[in-house]
Amino acid sequence: MPCELQDGCFVVDSDLDPNVEASSSCHLTIMWIIRCAGAVRVWTPAKVNLFLEVLSRRPDGFHDLATLMVTVGLYDTLEIREDSTGEVRLTCDVPTLSTGEDNLIVKAVRLMQRRYAVTAGVEIRLRKRIPMAAGLAGGSSDAAATLAGLDRLWRLGLGNDELGRLGAELGSDVTFFFHGPAAWCTGRGEVVEPLPMRKPLDLVLACPEVGLSTASVFRALTLPSTPIPGDEVRQALEGGEIDRLGKALHNRLEEPATKLAPEVARSRERIARLDPAGVLMSGSGSTVFALARDAADALRLSRSLTSRHDDGVRDRVFVVRSCF
Repeated sequence: MPCELQDGCFVVDSDLDPNVEASSSCHLTIMWIIRCAGAVRVWTPAKVNLFLEVLSRRPDGFHDLATLMVTVGLYDTLEIREDSTGEVRLTCDVPTLSTGEDNLIVKAVRLMQRRYAVTAGVEIRLRKRIPMAAGLAGGSSDAAATLAGLDRLWRLGLGNDELGRLGAELGSDVTFFFHGPAAWCTGRGEVVEPLPMRKPLDLVLACPEVGLSTASVFRALTLPSTPIPGDEVRQALEGGEIDRLGKALHNRLEEPATKLAPEVARSRERIARLDPAGVLMSGSGSTVFALARDAADALRLSRSLTSRHDDGVRDRVFVVRSCF
């Protein structure tokens, strides 16, 4: 997916790579998958949470959630090629990312090998564009892309429901990526109810250099005595009412995240001063996003964010549109 630097911010185009022939492409929910030269290439998106409420702590140590997630046009790319030796090799253009057995991509390969008795190995090259430890579910999206890519490479013929069930074994957010672009998710996040969208959303993502551990943010959380319901945010999204949606944004994890990382609060305050339709931290942080009223408003917000550096700190800024 093209990603162009304009006015100091990344403007991300959610159209298919223009160098790929349309006849060779396949659109699986919100991922793009192509076969070329004995390999499968997958473009897989980030997500933002428009609403996230933590309902209770579960006996298994996880938490029951209610969250509204939307995929956005900021993509990682995976190239998956079969390896007859049976080895699983993962390389990435980000040297700090672990590429061993603890990586969700490798775990996804191992799961598919066991479940479908596949002896072939794979070589996977990952190009990271989605910031890590940023509340954008890049790792979960990559895991979902691996499942979908292997399904295509090994010609297993699995549907989205089956791929989603496999995803639930890997992580809470993985299933969502087979049912986007927008969904209401409950349980650990793996119970997914797709939602209709009246129109796409224009957003500006501000990603501080600091990352946040999901486990650390949950440890710092105080459970609400009365959880906030999500009816208002769902209705606003389905009705395409941007200002109403902006007022309904909510994330229970924002408060503990700002205590752990003051950079999150600083980014939020900087965006709020620019009068977007809404502003919120995504997931467990550290990304803060502005909900713009339209594409022109998104560019206005991004230009202001990239030109104001009074404190000497510069976030990575991405202008994106929700997948639709």
